[in-house]
Amino acid sequence: MSTTASEARMAPASMRIDWAGVEHDPVRGRPRIASLVPSLTETLFALGVGDDVVARTGFCIHPRERVRSVAKIGGTKDPDLRKLETLAPTHLVVNVDENRREDVDAARAFVDHVIVTHPVAPADNARLVTLLGAIFDRDAKAAELVAAIDGAFESLAADVAAFPRERVLYLIWRKPWMTVARDTYVSRTLALAGLDTVEIASTDRYPRLTDDDPAWRLADRVMLSTEPYAFRERDARALRERLARPVDLIDGEWTSWYGSRAAIGARGLRDWRRARAASPGSCARLRA
Repeated sequence: MSTTASEARMAPASMRIDWAGVEHDPVRGRPRIASLVPSLTETLFALGVGDDVVARTGFCIHPRERVRSVAKIGGTKDPDLRKLETLAPTHLVVNVDENRREDVDAARAFVDHVIVTHPVAPADNARLVTLLGAIFDRDAKAAELVAAIDGAFESLAADVAAFPRERVLYLIWRKPWMTVARDTYVSRTLALAGLDTVEIASTDRYPRLTDDDPAWRLADRVMLSTEPYAFRERDARALRERLARPVDLIDGEWTSWYGSRAAIGARGLRDWRRARAASPGSCARLRA
């Protein structure tokens, strides 16, 4: 059972401070929540406030049956702000990496409460879920989710400890090729699975790669994410022929979705590493 609103207001204020340093009051009455982040839309439903979500992006696909009734307002990078305003949200949930500052700033003109998130490591899931639980009066459910996420990552780390670590080049886009820096949520999630992303000579969080970048040669394995670019098996085959080394598809939700789906991702990566250890010469298709 969740705490009451009055009990939530007694929780430490630090639990309600977002990544922009803003302290949010607990909700009073029924909120109207808009989410511009797929993983956070799913987390709001997992916390039990799905009935209060009035707007989402077209990429917010989980939980599949329930989000169908929520109005779509474009994408993470191109939301329809006019449509969003007509839906009269009281709260807007955004992310530093996934949403554009100019869109968020424009939305502040008609949304009273903008909740900024920026988890950069699996350990940040506890703060993230606790923050949303404290704001939306779902502290008990948040604690359950945090325990499940922490348990899944602890199991992942324990299970892969005996496996050899691999250097991987994780690709998120083509034309141009793009990868992830080591200070991203994706890289730190992969590291817990014993997969260390190749260090890139760039200050960008999502660097571009040329065809002759040293990263191609340094990687033991190339991973093609199913999102944001929808890499296919044909892409993997083409790179295997070019590079003569393992190239795998990976479900992007396993590595980049934080919040409630993080536990699913941790279990998926654990099972994949087990399979790879049992058959080290194979290339695998990583899908949930």
